[in-house]
Amino acid sequence: MPALRWIRRNMIVIAGLLTLGYMIVPNIVVMVFSFNKPNGRFNYAWQQFSLDAWKDPCGVADLCSSLSLSFRIAIWATIGATVLGTMIAFALVRYRFRARGAINSLIFLPMAMPEVVMAASLLTLFLNMGAELGYWTVLIAHIMFCLSFVVTAVKARVMSMDPRLEEAARDLYAGPVQTFVRVTLPIAAPGIAAGALLAFALSFDDFIITNFNAGSTVTFPMFVWGSAQRGTPVQINVIGTAMFIIAVTVVLVGQLVANRRKNNAQP
Repeated sequence: MPALRWIRRNMIVIAGLLTLGYMIVPNIVVMVFSFNKPNGRFNYAWQQFSLDAWKDPCGVADLCSSLSLSFRIAIWATIGATVLGTMIAFALVRYRFRARGAINSLIFLPMAMPEVVMAASLLTLFLNMGAELGYWTVLIAHIMFCLSFVVTAVKARVMSMDPRLEEAARDLYAGPVQTFVRVTLPIAAPGIAAGALLAFALSFDDFIITNFNAGSTVTFPMFVWGSAQRGTPVQINVIGTAMFIIAVTVVLVGQLVANRRKNNAQP
């Protein structure tokens, strides 16, 4: 039958679209309920259309302060993890030293280890050091668990780099710093950017490790979890919708820029 033949030919595309739709459905639900006006405390049933939450996204106490705190922690954790992870990735790929194989294996432990185990381990470390739980312990913990993801992303990019390009730069009398800035860094930039974006998303979204090591500090995921116990305000849906739209816009703009550069590079 023609229909069955068409399905067989496009099975991969159909499966991909169904998977994408399955992933987007929760975001659509959040977006729809950001325009809801519930009668009670819980925003779980549709009542009537309203723009009140969009007009006052910070109308709930401590919501925007927790959001701002999560942004600050995510930004600094991204910077720290990206700088350290990039240096580690270059060291693992470009240099030979003792315990290199062991370090390569240990890099994957935070990604393979259950998050609750790492959270409890970090809490034990901080308590044994006598550190006061709060902003700094959360930031250190985020840098530690984001580091592995950055190393993996940058390392994959560095391994695919052609060393002859750097050798050509040195043959043209470029110094080590000039070679790194003008040749090595631009080539490695996509991997570094991918690692940084992944680190930011992981840090901003983390709950388990943050909850163990936050003390009295309340980040946005912790605020959402606490609000769900008492009643979910519509403003949480508004913030989630805005973040989803921003993320999709960034991805689309990046794809358009990449396509334009590719088209301009073609003769």
